[in-house]
Amino acid sequence: MPKLTPVATFIGANKQTQVSDFCSSQNLVAFGASNTIALWNPLDPSYKGVYATLKGHQADVTCVRLIPDSNFMVSTSEDHHVKLWKFSQNDKTWDCVQSLTKYTSTIVSLAVLKNLIVIGCADGNVSIWVLNEDNEEEYLKLGNEFIVQKGFFPLSMTLSNIIDDKYLLAIGGSSINIFVYSFILPKDLSTVQECIKVATLEGHEDWVKALSFRYQETPGDYLLASGSQDRYIRLWRIRINDLIDNSDEDETKLNLLNNKQYKFQIGTDLKVAINFEALIMGHDDWISSLQWHSKKLQLLASTADTAVMVWEPDEVSGIWVCGLRLGEMSSKGASTATGSSGGFWTCLWFECDGKEYILTNGKTGSWRIWSSTDNLTWEPEIAISGATKEVTDVAWSPNGGYLLSTSLDQTTRLFAPWTNSDKKSNSVSWHEMSRPQIHGYDMICVEPVNDSRFVSGGDEKILRSFDMPKGVSELLNKFSNIQFNDSKEMPMSAALPALGLSNKANMEDNLVNDAEDEDNDERENDQTHNISYDLVSSLNSPPFEDQLQRHLLWPEIEKLYGHGYEIVCVDVSPDKKLIASACRSNTQQHAVIRIFNIDTWLEIKPPLSFHTLTITKLRFSKDSKYLLSVCRDRQWAIWERKFEDNSFTLKYSHSKPHTRIIWDCDWAPLEFDKLFITASRDKTIKSWKFMEDKDEQNYKLLHSIKHTQPVTAVSIYNKVVASGGIIVAIGLEDGNIIIYDYDNENGFKLLENVESRITPGGKITRLRWSSKELDNKLYLGVSSSDTSTRIYEFF
Repeated sequence: MPKLTPVATFIGANKQTQVSDFCSSQNLVAFGASNTIALWNPLDPSYKGVYATLKGHQADVTCVRLIPDSNFMVSTSEDHHVKLWKFSQNDKTWDCVQSLTKYTSTIVSLAVLKNLIVIGCADGNVSIWVLNEDNEEEYLKLGNEFIVQKGFFPLSMTLSNIIDDKYLLAIGGSSINIFVYSFILPKDLSTVQECIKVATLEGHEDWVKALSFRYQETPGDYLLASGSQDRYIRLWRIRINDLIDNSDEDETKLNLLNNKQYKFQIGTDLKVAINFEALIMGHDDWISSLQWHSKKLQLLASTADTAVMVWEPDEVSGIWVCGLRLGEMSSKGASTATGSSGGFWTCLWFECDGKEYILTNGKTGSWRIWSSTDNLTWEPEIAISGATKEVTDVAWSPNGGYLLSTSLDQTTRLFAPWTNSDKKSNSVSWHEMSRPQIHGYDMICVEPVNDSRFVSGGDEKILRSFDMPKGVSELLNKFSNIQFNDSKEMPMSAALPALGLSNKANMEDNLVNDAEDEDNDERENDQTHNISYDLVSSLNSPPFEDQLQRHLLWPEIEKLYGHGYEIVCVDVSPDKKLIASACRSNTQQHAVIRIFNIDTWLEIKPPLSFHTLTITKLRFSKDSKYLLSVCRDRQWAIWERKFEDNSFTLKYSHSKPHTRIIWDCDWAPLEFDKLFITASRDKTIKSWKFMEDKDEQNYKLLHSIKHTQPVTAVSIYNKVVASGGIIVAIGLEDGNIIIYDYDNENGFKLLENVESRITPGGKITRLRWSSKELDNKLYLGVSSSDTSTRIYEFF
């Protein structure tokens, strides 16, 4: 029995400062991605990317932490729930073993240590939970909870085991102060005792967003780092008992404000003192995350100014200086407040096999990796990327070589396989090879016109068409073995003007001699051309995130006007002559289908009018003769094309085919003689076949099957399989995928109800089978509201 197997998952990290963590024993990065937890091995030589997504949360994941020296992981979410996950050594999977549902607000911060979890809630509540790994009935037990102060939101927290059973908890958030609590956790893990606020650290001028205790090299003498929206990092020294400097108690000496010590006692036998140690300046925007090196006195900071910096004390003066800066230089005036396009949210730092790695995720959802063997030279490495908002559409190129996707994060992305044998592993891996469109509107739909051109629509009234640049065609040829016959006619590269929405082409013949060129703007375009094309041509691996953002755009060649509201769906006729599109509508006046001639880019009038609400999907038949439309008004209609002038007439319709909205439709291969399938919110899929009798000729209902969830997507493989039937994939509102074998006589025969572990965590928005078959494997592209684009093999 054939099965659906995941090949690639592209999903962006959530924009939260505590959304990721690293487990050294598994080389595992776990990060929140929409309402799922994505698992990724950044050191995998096969570059498979995200290999699993854990489902369970109903809203965006805000914090993920792997508990040290254990098989447990904790996640929190905007759904107010906290989930404890346990790793099974037998089947190598993570399972949710406990959910905390006592909270009524979003969980905004999380800190963990062995046997301890501290949770900060948006209502100001801070709670300490004790983890007992031996108690399988109830792993987590509430130890203590408190409110720091009225109106305070705990945005960052960190824990430290000072000595034996005594702990410190530092809390930062919507205050300029850092609040330090002490408590005792007995060895029997019974409950948290003597939880007391012992110090309020003053110094920052804005909210404190990042906190991190350094591992104690010298027991009882270590550091706490705090990062704030004031762009400064402050270091605080913690000492205990005999290590405390008591010179400040000498009344004959002048005490400076910055030498102030916060002294307190934990239990009866432990004295603790905290004092300000150093101020680190150099960042241009908010500090988002801090990470200490596990062995050296170095501090890694990620910020919203597109920089990742390593700070260390100068050997001579002891002043903290920047020893390493990674990322890009900030553009002038760009900041969090002004909507900077860059910025990093979290940072991870680890060592493996004598090599150090720094990881960070950015505003675009993508990850960046740098590695070093000598701690002096840092090289970028291949990481992963993905959308940060709902992926609304996917479409394969006609040759089946690559997959396009659109998303509400205002991007169109291109994914293709890396088949180059020069990489560490000979196995094929999929990567984002180009980002053709970075737009100012949410993207809704996409459809290829041919292998090097596509048309897309977004939350605007315009359709836009793009041509592949020569640099991208050469890259796809080099890494994916995709050939393009028209590469000589392609523009060299594309650039996005500073205040524009349209990518401009940079042609080879635009190059002119600088001495003869008096136009500065033209000269700048030439420089952009040289940089982009030369950079892409010299790549030896799939592109990195900064290259995708700047150098792998596609030039826009045409705009198509006519719609009165935002574009919802688009399709291109198989003969590549026509484009059909529809927009949002609540009236029949705007619920029309507009047809555009690809050769002239002109609309063929009049528009096609029948529906009364938003048309949800348009599909041309395989012979380009008919156009099928389905709609929110619960009707479908079929339009017949007159090839002489490309005009259309309404040929067939059905007023009540479904009882709810029809979300999707698709035509069967021509061998099935005028058959199509519709998918609806009424939880059914239905097959419709052309029937002739004495009274009328029309499409009649042939077979119907009902599901437990609304059916939001359907796709039919465009060839008849060996059994004589067709392969039908459907997607449900809960993210599940079902595969059927269909024939006219027996109807829908279940092939596979795909295992929930490998399906998306949100509504399936589109399913598309690829026309290309490799090694008897069919490929299925899937887009989902969980922000993922997924590619599956079916064999």
